[in-house]
Amino acid sequence: MNQDIKAYHDALPEDYRVIADTLYNEICNALPEAEHKIWHRHPVWFLEGNPVTGYSQLKDCMRLLFWSGQSFDEEGLAPEGSFKAAEARYTDVSQVNKKDLKRWLKKSKDIQWDYKNIVKRKGVLERLK
Repeated sequence: MNQDIKAYHDALPEDYRVIADTLYNEICNALPEAEHKIWHRHPVWFLEGNPVTGYSQLKDCMRLLFWSGQSFDEEGLAPEGSFKAAEARYTDVSQVNKKDLKRWLKKSKDIQWDYKNIVKRKGVLERLK
């Protein structure tokens, strides 16, 4: 784990740190080729410069976000924002269904919208995969 992500985890309350550690390990195992770093103050994984997944502490939960998640057509993921993102929220590590998470992570590789170039395209998303 790089030092920036470790510092992010170390700053979390214990219950959320356990969730973050679980998410981190599952994401790294499923996306070993992905670059991961702190981006906009929370851990995010990128494939070829395009953000695909990440997590962050909200006031009352840990949020797992998939930038293209609305296209996954999956129960357990709720639409987030005005683009194609979807999220799952957790208040306890027991809520993390690893079977679902592995399936979502596979879809995050196979189904991507081009967030990397969204500014250049003036807010228009194009499907990559």
